[in-house]
Amino acid sequence: MSAAGSRPGRGGPGELAIRTAAPGDADALWAMLEPEIRAGETYALPRGMSRADALGFWCGAPHDAFVAERGGQPLGTYFLRPNKKGGGDHVANAGYLTAAAARGQGVARAMLAHSLDTARDRGFRAMQFNFVIATNTRAIATWERAGFAVVGRLPAAFRHPREGLVDALVMHRAL
Repeated sequence: MSAAGSRPGRGGPGELAIRTAAPGDADALWAMLEPEIRAGETYALPRGMSRADALGFWCGAPHDAFVAERGGQPLGTYFLRPNKKGGGDHVANAGYLTAAAARGQGVARAMLAHSLDTARDRGFRAMQFNFVIATNTRAIATWERAGFAVVGRLPAAFRHPREGLVDALVMHRAL
């Protein structure tokens, strides 16, 4: 898991805290990642991806992984990384996942705010999402409310298991 520092968790036991993921979080992360990967609707990852490969992707370098929790219960996770190397390393990239039972409770918004603050603190100048599945309308609405704009559309770039070929969006905002 990522050992990079994070902003300290905030609030008391009933409030959402966001912290750097630790090796002891592997079971909780997999419990959130596996259903999303198996569904194949929001991430361009192999639906049969193993636990080890999924955790390696989510938490391995150059990703710094974080956990959002309330009262010690993990409710979401995100990773933060440079979007590209070299001349593109001033732009951040992130991926987010909210546990199914926690959707609609503001977890994604809190993780997004945390990631934007963390990216800014680390010297990133912008954040870009490279492949937002167009059918993921809740995420798109959340990102747009936070100031992200669709700057590109990749026609039929994603094979959705129920919808067939759907577009993927490139979304961006300055920090």
